Amino acid sequence: MERRAFVSGTLGLLFTPLATAAQPGRHVPARIGYLGNASFKTPSEQLEAFRQGLRDLGWIEGETLVIEYRWADGQLERLPALAAELARLKTEVIVVAGIQGIDAARQATSSIPIVVAAVLVDPVSFGYVASLARPGGNITGLASEYESIVTKQVQLLTEVIPKLSRLILLRYAAGAPATVLTPTAAAAAAAGMLGLKVRVLEVKEASEFESAFRTARDEQAQAIHVLPSPFFSTHRRLLAQLAARYHLPAMYEFKEYVQDGGLMSYGVSVRDMFRRAASYVDRILKGAKPGDLPVEQPNKFELIINLKTAKALGLAIPPSVLARADEVLQ
Repeated sequence: MERRAFVSGTLGLLFTPLATAAQPGRHVPARIGYLGNASFKTPSEQLEAFRQGLRDLGWIEGETLVIEYRWADGQLERLPALAAELARLKTEVIVVAGIQGIDAARQATSSIPIVVAAVLVDPVSFGYVASLARPGGNITGLASEYESIVTKQVQLLTEVIPKLSRLILLRYAAGAPATVLTPTAAAAAAAGMLGLKVRVLEVKEASEFESAFRTARDEQAQAIHVLPSPFFSTHRRLLAQLAARYHLPAMYEFKEYVQDGGLMSYGVSVRDMFRRAASYVDRILKGAKPGDLPVEQPNKFELIINLKTAKALGLAIPPSVLARADEVLQ
């Protein structure tokens, strides 16, 4: 009897579900929600970085972890309904990015932990957390204040474009109000400090993009700054094509724009932020309270330049700028 009991116990250990090994006391896979602004059909380095971060921490999707994906396909007005779905599924954590994603998740639940993978505003000023050190409530994650980034972006444009004096800011009109806390105001302030004349053009639909570029050309703008928005990210190839068609050098926030033909980007490494977001999910699934986890700020920034696009625009990128680039696409 003792031998049978030993063999049975040993077999039981051998066949213990992987979820139990990854999370002591857990006998079923963890279930989290992922609220995406774009489309599941669009390859996403950020999503892959997040999933790799989870794998590095021992979570195996489909075995120890189930991820419920919901995608807005660039239609940000769908986010509240999708967030509500994730809340109804009783997910243990909801992962979001951007202002619209946070607002949708916060509207859907006040109890399920919300991990912000990336947002480019001060979460304290927007009322998402009580403080960076001790967020309180059910929201935590990673956030970057845009003011320091946009100053560098506009400065880079002045270095690359000789005698730059007129700049267009392209803004998604359905985004956050244009207050002193938003990227629009920060970009305008940075341009003003550098002596540039600024015009803000707003769009609500992708069908309005060409009209905005035409206006920029007619007003003899010398460059266009595409302000950060999940909506713009979804349509980044079209934006790059229009910038080329209207011969307008453009600055973007993320590397993906440059990979799709844009001239230049400078900003935080969003891939790194999404990878680090996995550690928040890991700690919460292991019992940590989101309100006790300090909000992190990014420490990795990257400058990406597309030399092929620069040549098509007739621009010679100064060696001093090329020397500072993290990646140069030929």
